Amino acid sequence: MTRIGVAGAGLIGRQHIAAITRTPGVTLSAVLDPEVPEMDWPRAHDLSDLAAQSDGIILAVPNALHAPMAEALISANCPILIEKPLTGSAAEGVALVAKASAASVPILVGHHRRYNPLITKAKEIIDAGTLGTLTTVHGQCWLPKPDHYYDADWRQGAGAGPLFINLIHDVDVLMYLCGPIAQVQALESNRIRGTAAEEVSVAILRFASGTLGTLNLSDTALGPWSWELTAGENPAYPKTDQSSYLIGGTHGSLALPNLSVWSQKDGPDWWAPIDQTRIPVPTSDPLSAQLLHFAEVIAGRAAPLVSAEDGLRAVQVIEAIKQAAQTGTAVDIP
Repeated sequence: MTRIGVAGAGLIGRQHIAAITRTPGVTLSAVLDPEVPEMDWPRAHDLSDLAAQSDGIILAVPNALHAPMAEALISANCPILIEKPLTGSAAEGVALVAKASAASVPILVGHHRRYNPLITKAKEIIDAGTLGTLTTVHGQCWLPKPDHYYDADWRQGAGAGPLFINLIHDVDVLMYLCGPIAQVQALESNRIRGTAAEEVSVAILRFASGTLGTLNLSDTALGPWSWELTAGENPAYPKTDQSSYLIGGTHGSLALPNLSVWSQKDGPDWWAPIDQTRIPVPTSDPLSAQLLHFAEVIAGRAAPLVSAEDGLRAVQVIEAIKQAAQTGTAVDIP
């Protein structure tokens, strides 16, 4: 039985705790959160205490704490699952990746959508050449958040808006499916709430392959087009029948998460009939799958599916989107 500790008992931390309790082969060792005076789980007094009780630790704390807490756990030779983003900044991420590599301590980044069978099948379809050469991509993330979500002061900060909290998942998925993003241009707005956190961000992407794409993010637009509201991954969100990703190529296109492949027998030809094929896949619990994979990583039987380097790349893209929006210039990603 692999003992998993959790640092942070907020919204996502409690989801990880619930996933541990329903996943065979792993057990909750203890929870660290000084902001929670009473809890129903074993309590750790500090990070060292949590590490001593655990085979691996999930960091589900505010973004600014990711780097310092992860560095302490690396020093303790403790494997880590860091809830996205890897770190609060790319500079912190570069240092953390180097420290973990030098110490040979594995880091798994919590981009849990990679464990969803929908994403696995989409990757198979693209890699098989079904869509031909990819030419364009669109990702949409409209998450109508209630005002009380922002009652926590830290969520109003410049690094705690939906870019780092939500869109970073979409960035990771699109790079997994379509390759690395090499350049971005962007605009953003915060005119509704007026806090430092962005509310709307629209980005143009250039992938290293030459594929072009767009990302449209808003947590002040009421609409059904986001992974959370379309994938049925988390029962806390109402499921819709819409799609949040569109991936187009010279031979066909793919809509996700409904896994619709659009094609033509003798296409492309905009006058010819177009066929839609829905590809069924079994459902599963991505958080549980991620936990089982984390246990394999801890045991040394698997390399992280979403590595610290992957997590760093996603942070670099999000930072580039912020920089492009603030400067009005295109930003290359190293």
